[in-house]
Amino acid sequence: MDIRNLNEVPAFTTKDGSEIRELLAHRNSCIRAQSLAEARLPPGCSTTPHYHPLTEEIYYLLTGHGRMRIADDQRDVGPGDAIAIPPGLVHQITNTGPETMVFLCCCAPPYEHDDTVLVPDDSA
Repeated sequence: MDIRNLNEVPAFTTKDGSEIRELLAHRNSCIRAQSLAEARLPPGCSTTPHYHPLTEEIYYLLTGHGRMRIADDQRDVGPGDAIAIPPGLVHQITNTGPETMVFLCCCAPPYEHDDTVLVPDDSA
């Protein structure tokens, strides 16, 4: 049985610039086809716009408020929102609130730096 506690999992920075703690993935458990991580984004910060050629993602917001962009669609998001991110679509999340945004990231197949393609930020 593989059980990981958030407080015992080391943090690392993903290619898009978010700090995550990978709770379950092939690197630390018997899970092979997906991964689950907790991400944190400080107030006023954004992930780098990016896409994943292979991976579909689900973000589930636990705390904080932000703005989610997927392709040309932008929406405000907050606690309890689950966001579907299909493979191949450029996406970015921005923390628009005063507190650190905390959200879960589910990836299938599992998150890999090599499946993250950064794109220029033309939203400014």
